[in-house]
Amino acid sequence: MMKTIFTLILAAALFIPGLAQDPEPSSEANAAAAAAAAAAAEAEAPEPPEPPEPPEAPEAPEAPEISEDEAVDQAIDEAINESPQEWGGDTTSIIGRVEVVESPDKTRVTLGTNEVIIVEENGDSVIIGLGSKGISIVEDGDGVRIKVMDMDSKRSKSHKKKFNPHWAGISVGLNNYLTPDNSMVLPSDQYYMDLNTGKSWNWNINVIDFGVPLGTKYVGLVSGLGFEFINYNFNGQNSIMKDPVSGEIVEYIPPYAGFITKSKMNIAYMTIPLLLEFHIPAGRDKIYISTGVIGGLKLWSNAKIKYTESGDRSKEKNKSDFNLSPLRWGLTARVGYKWIGIYANYYMTSLFKPTMGPELYPFAVGIAFTW
Repeated sequence: MMKTIFTLILAAALFIPGLAQDPEPSSEANAAAAAAAAAAAEAEAPEPPEPPEPPEAPEAPEAPEISEDEAVDQAIDEAINESPQEWGGDTTSIIGRVEVVESPDKTRVTLGTNEVIIVEENGDSVIIGLGSKGISIVEDGDGVRIKVMDMDSKRSKSHKKKFNPHWAGISVGLNNYLTPDNSMVLPSDQYYMDLNTGKSWNWNINVIDFGVPLGTKYVGLVSGLGFEFINYNFNGQNSIMKDPVSGEIVEYIPPYAGFITKSKMNIAYMTIPLLLEFHIPAGRDKIYISTGVIGGLKLWSNAKIKYTESGDRSKEKNKSDFNLSPLRWGLTARVGYKWIGIYANYYMTSLFKPTMGPELYPFAVGIAFTW
């Protein structure tokens, strides 16, 4: 029994001190443990995925092939939609070979050197041309008329007359005359020639005209043929006559006329002008300005008076040449827009022959209506 107790005490004495001390691991053990931990971590970590390859770029689609007609249509659309340019009064758009020109009375589409579409508008009529053929649409009191026409013949006619003059038509104005010192106040010895300007009418009927362009459709020479009718309404109680002895123009008062209510002299001339005319584009039409000379050939002349005698109304007409200059020339100027304008004529030739009547230089101002 004692032997057993002694053995337990000895074993406890040897075992307990080992438990009290914490033995430090050796450096070799630590290194081995770290290597083992790293290997285990490396084994456990998943491998990173490889980066995906970039996708291949898609090939650009090939441009679709279009026909020449489609190309022309596309170019015309682009020409119409783009900003226009104003050149000389016409609106012009250019894209490639396509040119679109809009003028006051025409729209023209040109491909290269060929006109493919022409649209002309003139009052109640419209002409649409495509190549050598065209359609004319006219609206009038009888309805709408449509006609197929040959554009080649129309072009040949239009090319012959590119310049439109403004002489033919009707004009009306007022007459008077000036003394040699450019005064409308007459000397006392010529007072019988004094006029009532508001009743002295000037009428012109210009029957034909023609114009010749001077390198452009905006400038040209103009001539024609017309007739001028002059009415000189005297302001006093008198008329005029040729003196039976001297042949000069003198005052005439009928001794039997109680009261003269009207006294006038009428003269008719045939006129031929030579004008330089300019056209200035304005909106859908143009302003015209012309100036030049005008010649006149006297056709006939007479004098009329109306008077009362013993309460009765009477009239007297005297046909004579009145010593009027048979030929005359003067200066003229005309300004207008479309078919209406104003005119002024001043004659450098005296109304009467030299020394055979008062020295007076006629002029007229009025309104002109051209066709």
